Amino acid sequence: MDDETTLIGEGVVLETAPASIGLRTAGALIDALVIGSVYLGSFLLLAQLLPDGLDLAAMSAAVLVHLVLVFVGIPIAVETATRGRSVGKYATGVRIVRDDGGPIAFRQAFVRGLLGVFDLWLTAGGVALISALVTRRAKRVGDLLAGTYALKERAAKSPHAPLIMPPELVGWADTADVRRMPDGLALTARQFLSRAPRLNPTSRAQHGSELGARVASYVSPQPPAGTSPEALIAAALVVRRDREYTRGVEQQRLDSEIADAVHRLPHGVPESR
Repeated sequence: MDDETTLIGEGVVLETAPASIGLRTAGALIDALVIGSVYLGSFLLLAQLLPDGLDLAAMSAAVLVHLVLVFVGIPIAVETATRGRSVGKYATGVRIVRDDGGPIAFRQAFVRGLLGVFDLWLTAGGVALISALVTRRAKRVGDLLAGTYALKERAAKSPHAPLIMPPELVGWADTADVRRMPDGLALTARQFLSRAPRLNPTSRAQHGSELGARVASYVSPQPPAGTSPEALIAAALVVRRDREYTRGVEQQRLDSEIADAVHRLPHGVPESR
């Protein structure tokens, strides 16, 4: 597992690439401009609405409430309503999500909004930048306490390499028995094959050996001696895919035949025998 994947409870690996500090900074600047514009416009409107002769204490309270509503209330409301988006995040293709990859709720938005006063506004983003530089997934203080991070929604999806049966295992695959693998293992193996060419050779060999051993426990007989772990993984996934596809096609054919037979009977009811 790495910073670009999340293992959810069902054992499925999700692609969850965190947003870079550059993207987060750009989104924060856009949000700051939007919030600043809203504050200035609403402040001018408030000045027109406040009655003349209002005492200093009441005026100060009104200004303070207005300040809190704009700089804290609006970000919390927007992130809650959009499940982690804002104008800046929408422009940069970023969304705030929980650490497990799920959408945030009011609780997370509330914590982030309160802490944003400290790590964004009062320090001009300095604390947020330092926190992002030293934490996993570039989290600011609000993210650390809320259990969230910024997800790069427009991350380029690395295309899966096509699954091809290794020529040296064609004969073995014709008679091999590949038991059903857990979906999490099958997905992890599929992603490994797609990423293998970009991995460090040492990491590639290590992960390949570990995954190959796990996959081998679901096949019988074992492949010929000297078969590489990657070849075994590819062959097992091809056999699994082709056989599940064949079973699906056969099931559709049987369902279609049963449906035709039922519709030919009176009132669509099967005949009693």
